[in-house]
Formats: sequence, structure tokens, C-alpha cells
Amino acid sequence: MKKLYIETLGCAMNVRDSEHIIAELTQKEDYQLTQNLKEADLIVINTCSVREKPVHKLFSEIGYFNKVKKPQAKIGVCGCTASHLGEEIIKKAPYVSFVLGARNVSKITQVIKKEKAVEVDIDYDESTYAFSEFRSSVYKAFINISIGCDKKCTFCIVPNTRGEEISIPPELIVQEAKKAAKSGAKEIFLLGQNVNNYGRRFSDGKRDIDFTDLLKMISEIEEVKRIRFTSPHPLHMDDRFLEEFASNPKICKSMHMPLQSGSSAILRRMKRGYTKEWFLDRAMKLRQMVPDVHISTDIIVGFPGESEEDFAHTLDVVQKVGFEQIFSFKYSPRPLTPAAEYKDQVDSEVASRRLTRLQELHMQMLDEMSQKKRGKIYEVYFEELKPGGYVAGRSDNNQIVKVKGSEELLGKLANVRIIKPGRLALEGELV
Repeated sequence: MKKLYIETLGCAMNVRDSEHIIAELTQKEDYQLTQNLKEADLIVINTCSVREKPVHKLFSEIGYFNKVKKPQAKIGVCGCTASHLGEEIIKKAPYVSFVLGARNVSKITQVIKKEKAVEVDIDYDESTYAFSEFRSSVYKAFINISIGCDKKCTFCIVPNTRGEEISIPPELIVQEAKKAAKSGAKEIFLLGQNVNNYGRRFSDGKRDIDFTDLLKMISEIEEVKRIRFTSPHPLHMDDRFLEEFASNPKICKSMHMPLQSGSSAILRRMKRGYTKEWFLDRAMKLRQMVPDVHISTDIIVGFPGESEEDFAHTLDVVQKVGFEQIFSFKYSPRPLTPAAEYKDQVDSEVASRRLTRLQELHMQMLDEMSQKKRGKIYEVYFEELKPGGYVAGRSDNNQIVKVKGSEELLGKLANVRIIKPGRLALEGELV
């Protein structure tokens, strides 16, 4: 049997794309997955281009792969960086056998048979393609509900790598969820660039359905116990969506709300479509409706033109919302984006200092918030064995919780009382 080694960089959608690649190759081309790079006949790196660092990492990674691989082994580059660099990857690294864009995953069985194949069409429509089945976890299932993105955020390269937004037909999503649930996945994780914009466009014609309708449909599957999703867009968080989130017992009470900046002026330059006031209104309504909700966010500091006053607005939102988790980054100019051409780029050292201030503030807040969790009881879905005789999982509101236990807990829901709170993870005991 031929051996496949795959490395995945970036977001949950990339994780799902890698699962699709593995499924197609193991079920249609007789490959077997391996964790040993040196025995692989095919090495695939599934790339991310949202920030600059993963792109730089790509060429060092494939250079290393080329040094240690078997003489006849092939190297393929997939994902978002493949989409925007295309043939340039093979020019820079001639030992790469093929390049496959993020919108062309279904072509994997074709490109492995063509030397120097480059398939990076961002208008290619995979929304009705039935991929073979493979999942990294038997306990949860990632399911794509849309491909591409119609937003025009001035800092983001994704529309240029994943193309126009198209929703996957609801019957295909429900069918996939049913199949995953029947095979043991109690948790369904819905994926899209803007999940709550679902239903805007279907390639097979107009349908009267939105994301709230889809959530209701999936919650009707008896074997599904939990539903998560990422990422919703603050602009599309209408009252009907928030009410369904709050009232549906199968929807996990964890919401990722990408803020990006707390300044309305910067949000306007980013073309995010909402203001500081709108974001705060939605977040506060969410806190009111679901008091124990876990809210996470993305924040970019040092965006072109960001003043100290703009940054102060970001800190203000952080203090008012009390995010349980923040993914924070210094602005990174990306090719093909308008913001990369703005003349008022923020000095790197200034941006670094702001990032440090933001992260220090958040760490202080987390210390205060974590202590309030001591003695609380959470229902935890156990999915992973940890060193030291622990089993870990996530609470309904996305807290990472570990308890002393064995593999008998895996795939089960159980109540846990917190005995040792921490910033990022909690330790507890079974109730």
C-alpha cells in the first residue's frame, strides 16, 4: 500500500479539507495514512495564507520534506497559499509535484497523476460534490456548510483564495450530519467563512433557507447531542439567530464573534460592515440571554491608520465584553488586499507594544474570571486522553476540562465539578 503523509496549517476549514483529501486518496487511490514522513510515497502540505508567517513556513517546510523524503516520493502543496501563489510555488521549489487550490480539493485524485499539475481555479464549484468519508475524530464531525466568502474586508486574502461564497445544499449537510451521528459523533461542528450568512446563494438555484433554519434542521437529528459552528459574522447576528442560539438546548453556548477592532473608524476602513456600538449591542444581548455564554474573538492591532485613540476603543470593548478567549495578532499586510497598499502603515514596534498591552489586559481578566469557576458544575463531552491519567473534553460553553479517568469516558457526556481553575483549562472531578 502507498503511504500518505499530510500536514495541515491554519483554520478548521483546512482541517476539514485535509480530511477530504485523506478520504479521497485512501478510498479511491489505495493510500494509507502515515505519521512517518520518511516512509511516505506522497507528502501533502495543506497551507494557510491568512497571515504572513504560515506562508514563510511553507517553503522551509517543503525544503525540509524534500531533504528527508524517499527518492521517488511526491510533494504536493494544497490550500490557500496554493490558490494565490499557484505556479510560483513550483518555480521556487521545482521538486513540488503539484499545486492544488483551496477551491479544488475534489481534484486531488487527478492532480497526483499529472506531473507539475496546477489547479487553482477560485470559481470552481464543489458545493454539490460528495466527498468520500474520513474523520480525524470519531467523537465529533466537522461539516462544511458553505465555500468561499463574499465579504470584502480590506485586510483579508480569503476571497482571493476561496472565491465567491456558495452555500452547500441543506439536504447534503443533514445527510452528512446523520451519517456522522450514527457512526458515533455526538457533536456536529458546522464550518464556513461566515456561517450565519448561509443561504445567500446556492449553485443549483434559489432556496428559502437561512442559517437559523439549518440549525433547527440539524437539531432534529436524534443522535446529535451538540452543535457548534464557526465563524459567524457580527453583521448577521440578528435577533432571530440569537434567540435560536439561546433557546435551542443542542446548540453549545459558545459564540465566536470576530471583533477585529473596537474603533468604528478602523472598522469602516476594514470594511467590516458594523460599528463598535453594533458589536457591543449584540454581545451584551447575548450575555443577557445566556449568562454563562463563552464569547471568543479575533483582534488585529496596528491596522493601517490605527491611532492610540482607536486602540483605546479596542481595549474598551475587551473590558466591556469580557471575552473568554482572544486570538490576537499584529496586522500583517497580505498580497491582493487593499490594506497592503495603504500609505499610513503603523510602525511595527508600536503595533508590538499595543499587542502586548492587549494580551496583558486579557491575561489579568482571565485570572479574575477563572477563579469564579471554582465549584461550578459543567456537562463535559470527553474526547481525548491526556498525560498523567487524565481525560479531557469541552463543556457546553467551550471550557476545556480534564478529570482523572480512563478511556472508558471517551465519547461520553458527564457532569464535572471544577476543583482547580486555570486561564485556559480547568481541572475537575466527576459528580
